[in-house]
Amino acid sequence: MSKLGHFGAKLYRGEVGYDFIAKRKIWYGISILITITAIVGLAVRGLNQGIEFQGGAVFTTPKTSVSVHQAEKYATDASGHDAVVQKLGTGALRIQVAGLDTSQSDKVKDALSKDMGVKADDINADLVGPSWGQTIANKAWQGLAIFMILVVIYLAIAFEWRMAVAALVALIHDITITVGIYALVGFEVTPGTVIGLLTILGYSLYDTVVVFDSLKEQSKGIEKQTRWTYSEIANKSINSTLVRSINTTVVALLPVAGLLFIGGGFLGAGMLNDISLSLFVGLAAGAYSSIFIATPLVADLKEREPKMRALKKRVLAKRAAAAAQAETAAVLGHQPDAPQTGDDVPEDSAAPAGAGPRNQPARNRGRGRPSGKRR
Repeated sequence: MSKLGHFGAKLYRGEVGYDFIAKRKIWYGISILITITAIVGLAVRGLNQGIEFQGGAVFTTPKTSVSVHQAEKYATDASGHDAVVQKLGTGALRIQVAGLDTSQSDKVKDALSKDMGVKADDINADLVGPSWGQTIANKAWQGLAIFMILVVIYLAIAFEWRMAVAALVALIHDITITVGIYALVGFEVTPGTVIGLLTILGYSLYDTVVVFDSLKEQSKGIEKQTRWTYSEIANKSINSTLVRSINTTVVALLPVAGLLFIGGGFLGAGMLNDISLSLFVGLAAGAYSSIFIATPLVADLKEREPKMRALKKRVLAKRAAAAAQAETAAVLGHQPDAPQTGDDVPEDSAAPAGAGPRNQPARNRGRGRPSGKRR
């Protein structure tokens, strides 16, 4: 950890660094490829919406020895629809069947009671109408739209409109990837998923704002100097906040990974998957987009300004002049000295210069006086 801290201090001081901005076309290509894959998965497979959005019935049984696979078969045969079964920590089963009304729910409940060997009164049945799910979906989209608008307004006021546009692109990038992963994996989309999506927007925006704040501080008075271009200062901002972003993301991902892999995988708490997957994918995508998408995009937009283009020309011209001057000095410094004839070389200077102290004739100061002082 001390080595990581030392490396982070070097990044912050600009002693070491990686040129993220110069390779931005590679990052753009990777993001476009991932986004296209997510969109294709969403278009082909679609989202596995829970009954909260489709409508249906949820049956909760008491503790039973019936396996999840058997319960799925019983519920599918009784309802004629695909069933989703989750084993709860108490040994009970949670059976979800979409597209059922009240009369169908009663029939399925009786059939499950007979097949599973439990009393019908011990099975709890809850009905969810599709209109309620549609209302939840509309509210989620409204909340997302309001959040995006407020983010753009805030960033445009606190920083500038180019940073607001870049942050908006990064947020859309993160949401698209997260939703696409849900489509490809087939996890159920529930209100918990919506909560997770809205939560990751804050994390993604946090990492982006940290880099933007550093960029804003380091680019003050940039037009008065001819040492750095805007893209180079943007790259310095990424490197100075890189370790902080990594530490924040890792610390946030550890508990989410526990929910996803331990809670949802080993413990079988499938109801945790809907929110934990959105958080896990969203946090990772947010950390990526703040470094590889948002800041390089700001640099691209900023370099289009006439002032920044003029600054870049001055910086490159100054570097070219310095390089030419250094090359000229190197050439002059390595030229051999002109040959000297024997008449030009004094007898006492046959040794090369710098080989030792030069012998100079002694001056007869105070000759004949013991003290050597003049009167």
